[in-house]
Amino acid sequence: MDTLTTAGEGWKRYREERLDKSEQMSQWIERNFPETKPSNPKDAIGSTKLPMHLIPGTALAHLSLAFLEGALKYGKFNWRVAGVRASIYLDAMKRHIEKWENGDDCDPETLVNHLSSVMACCAIVLDASLCGKLTDDRPPKAPVGGLIDALAVNVKHLQDLFAGHSPHHHTITDNSEG
Repeated sequence: MDTLTTAGEGWKRYREERLDKSEQMSQWIERNFPETKPSNPKDAIGSTKLPMHLIPGTALAHLSLAFLEGALKYGKFNWRVAGVRASIYLDAMKRHIEKWENGDDCDPETLVNHLSSVMACCAIVLDASLCGKLTDDRPPKAPVGGLIDALAVNVKHLQDLFAGHSPHHHTITDNSEG
């Protein structure tokens, strides 16, 4: 069989797989978004595209504020020119998460919510990666995902072991300062 025939068959398989996936996506959309009107050609085409409407306006508003802070401090889209290191943004995300988790909702100086800053860090890393401006200095890969999944057995064991216990689970409302 010559290369052209093989390539043609490969293309045919690719198109069939894409059509099959497109049909699966259409069926999923019909089940999950029944307001789609098959009679409208724009609905049929538009419903197979990225559903941007699923992002809550609250997330966009908070993310905009965090990006405004960054633009005023460093300049708009500075990472697309200067590039970024993954470790720097991972550290920033972890700091913001820790502050938020421990009751500091907003940065006391900027008044930007820490979770807004986390979203901005994530967005910058994703954008920098897409633009080829991310220095991926994460540590060498380890099978942590598999470990996390495997430890679900231990979680179940602990839950069963202590099923009869009813300890008070302290929250931020228990803190007289919070």
